[in-house]
Amino acid sequence: MENEFLDKVEDNAVVRIWSEKMQLEKGNSLAKGYVSELWDYTRISLTQNSLQELKEIWDQWSDETKQLFYSNYGDLPYLFDIKVDEQLFRALAQYWNPAYSYFTFGKVDLVPTVEEYTVLLCCPRFQVDKAYSTAAYVPTFWKKMRNITGMSEQWITARIKQKGECKCIPWKNLRDLILAHPDGKKKVDVFVLGYVDDAVSDLFDRLDKGVTPVLAILAETFRSLSACRQAGEGRFIGYAQLLLAWFHSHFWKVDRISYRVFSEMYSSLKEIEDVELKAPWLIPDRILYRCGSFDWVPLLGIWRAVGYAPLLILRQYSSRQFVLATHGLAQCKFSYRGDNYKKKVKEIYHAWNQVHRMKKLAVGLMTTPEHSEWRSKRINDNIPESNSEDVRPMEEYLQIERLEEEKMHLRLDVDVEKLEAEKLRKGKNKVEENLDSLKTDYKKLRLSFRTARRGKTSEQWR
Repeated sequence: MENEFLDKVEDNAVVRIWSEKMQLEKGNSLAKGYVSELWDYTRISLTQNSLQELKEIWDQWSDETKQLFYSNYGDLPYLFDIKVDEQLFRALAQYWNPAYSYFTFGKVDLVPTVEEYTVLLCCPRFQVDKAYSTAAYVPTFWKKMRNITGMSEQWITARIKQKGECKCIPWKNLRDLILAHPDGKKKVDVFVLGYVDDAVSDLFDRLDKGVTPVLAILAETFRSLSACRQAGEGRFIGYAQLLLAWFHSHFWKVDRISYRVFSEMYSSLKEIEDVELKAPWLIPDRILYRCGSFDWVPLLGIWRAVGYAPLLILRQYSSRQFVLATHGLAQCKFSYRGDNYKKKVKEIYHAWNQVHRMKKLAVGLMTTPEHSEWRSKRINDNIPESNSEDVRPMEEYLQIERLEEEKMHLRLDVDVEKLEAEKLRKGKNKVEENLDSLKTDYKKLRLSFRTARRGKTSEQWR
């Protein structure tokens, strides 16, 4: 039985006293003696196989179908118009801090928040605090897909593929279904899925119940960035366009006016089509800072759980920054495997029934002296601070990325030249073989001709 939902709003000063006390008693996320094992450079891939085809399908849809999509899933289609700057994305990845789940740019910390992604996606259908979690009883994959697509069991089972430990339906089959489906709502639902596997379908199956996907999107974004940083390479599995849209939204031009306050139809994503410096956020007066007995905000993703601490980035909310509790944050990550994960998932799920929010405070200095001292001494798991002598600024990372691409192209050129040379060599060998064969055949023909000629009488030649 679920706990009664509790949304508690606390005074800023009270939360500050509590947070500083917890940090003093429990310590930081990383203890003294910790040695970072992060790679100096992360090679991250942003492959998005079906994106262009999804955009082409969207462009073919009628206004009525598009409006149905907006009402059910918010402003996601505006992401199609955002070009993914791979060099910028890879440079940003170098500043991701896996231990604290945020970006560290010198003395500035920045991270996507639940409130920001909720505003960006702009979908009134989702309940902000209704978290997703893997169910104790999970319907079979084909049953979930039947509910989503409206297709028969035979149609679904005939198209199910096994990929590693997961079942999936390839994008090609879903694309054909989108184009041919007679039911407008089902067509829209399948369009949102794109490529679907067992875990993704489980989240999608809960959307009709008002579950917000924002928490899972953030969890998978943090999980994928951390995995790539710790391995030194990998493929980013998440909404790259949404992350870049969020990043650009924190850099805004003075001559650009935000019309959010004048129009209910305003869309943050629509304003970010040109990917320039954009309008400031509609900053909430109340800040979600922890859930249940956790000192921070736990997030349940599709494949893994992570945590993040909004109190780390209070200046992002235009609120005064103070020392915060981070103990246990780096250790809260776990995958949905093993014997104990279900107990942990249940604990986090029930924690979201008791959310704690704080009133923001924007007076005097935006950072307390205690926070500045704490931040300078904390053990970090990221690149060096920007004031260090050996730090690489973002411009240098962008230059490294360009050099990496140039090296890759040079390697490709060398490989192509080798292939061409091999092709010519094989072609030359083939020609020589054919020529030798032709000479042999010619010699045989001449010999045969001479033999036949000697065997004829003088009368036969007349």
